[in-house]
Amino acid sequence: MEWLTSLVDCFTIGDPVSKPPTGKQVCSNDNTSFTIKIKASNYSQGRIVEEDTINEGIKVKVECRKMWSTKCERLSLFQNRLIILIVIAFIIMHLMFYLTDEKLKTPERKSWEKVQYDKKFVLVTGGAGFVGHHVIMRLKQDNINVIGTDNFNDYYNVSLKYLRSNISGVVQHVDVCDLKKMTEIIATKKITHVIHLAAQAGVRYSLTNPQAYVKSNVECFVQLLETLKNTGIPLIYASSSSVYGKNTNIPFSEDHPVVQPASLYAATKRENELLAHVYWNLYKQRSVGLRFFTVYGPLGRPDMAYFSFAKNIFKGLPIPVFNFGKLSRDFTYIDDIVNGIIKCIDVKYDYEILNLGRGEPQSLMQFIKTIEDIAGKKAVLDFKEMVKGDVLVTYADVSKAKASIGYSPNVSLKDGLTRFISWYKLYSNQPK
Repeated sequence: MEWLTSLVDCFTIGDPVSKPPTGKQVCSNDNTSFTIKIKASNYSQGRIVEEDTINEGIKVKVECRKMWSTKCERLSLFQNRLIILIVIAFIIMHLMFYLTDEKLKTPERKSWEKVQYDKKFVLVTGGAGFVGHHVIMRLKQDNINVIGTDNFNDYYNVSLKYLRSNISGVVQHVDVCDLKKMTEIIATKKITHVIHLAAQAGVRYSLTNPQAYVKSNVECFVQLLETLKNTGIPLIYASSSSVYGKNTNIPFSEDHPVVQPASLYAATKRENELLAHVYWNLYKQRSVGLRFFTVYGPLGRPDMAYFSFAKNIFKGLPIPVFNFGKLSRDFTYIDDIVNGIIKCIDVKYDYEILNLGRGEPQSLMQFIKTIEDIAGKKAVLDFKEMVKGDVLVTYADVSKAKASIGYSPNVSLKDGLTRFISWYKLYSNQPK
């Protein structure tokens, strides 16, 4: 026979031990309930194993055998049913409160419903940047009115930013943090959508220039939210796969916790997502954050690995291979990213997060080999240890984006790098 354990308030100080106390308590296991009566500290069917004086009473921890005897009486059926009914009533009341508070108060419209606009005028921040430039060019191709802003900072060679700006012809030299000018553009151009791509990029740069990230990625983002909060203009903004940080559950899903950023850059991007949620909660500012996964392509950023690798391979210089090549990245071609961004313009959403990636991670060594094959030259490899703030793998689960906006990445790594190398050969021969 097994022993059952329960805390029993069975008597108060002064009660004679020769007389069974009137207090009763449940001692249960496997749906068997008992009411314990204690005569003394030693008895055949129950034993006191612990005593603790609480106020003026004694709480006795009792073990009793799972059996029927004169020392144990069953708790009445009425008492059992009463307790069960109270618990059920509490659960029902809790569910009713939750449904009323969470469901009935949400807008009737659902995320990702198609919406038609009589006229669209899109503002793209970071319009002279890599992704921003390609978004502008796609909008122009689709005959959608667009204007870009950029502060043309010198994080990398600014000549490339001016090259992009000259190609698009619609980028103004305006900082997102300039509340007055941003408000003026939105009002005078009758902006219907904002695609916010301006940010201080780069994981490794954040190790030495943290304040630049706080300023550009947090303060300026709040300024933009303040500008938009009473306009009804939906916001599409760039987050990053970096927010997944040290997450080891792959592929990365939007439902995964993102509480372990590995770099300051990642932390600021996660802060963007949290701030966007705050402004939805307070002001019903609609937004969708897009977590980009290692974007590459023509007119890209010189600080990105694919760009610097190609440059050094053609020049015969060594390329740094971090963590001795034991890294994987979900490389995503720029056209696929742009398609995902554009698809967000014609749907409704409240507060949403989406992964935009290829969904096919490649090892760093395979990535280098693909560049070598396309360039027709071998790389000089300089193996190095892991850099602080970096992560071992990125791998996008894009099922939500596919289901919600019809996102469909279709450019393979080989095709994408072939297009990039073709552009780079022309660009590298141009006078700088």
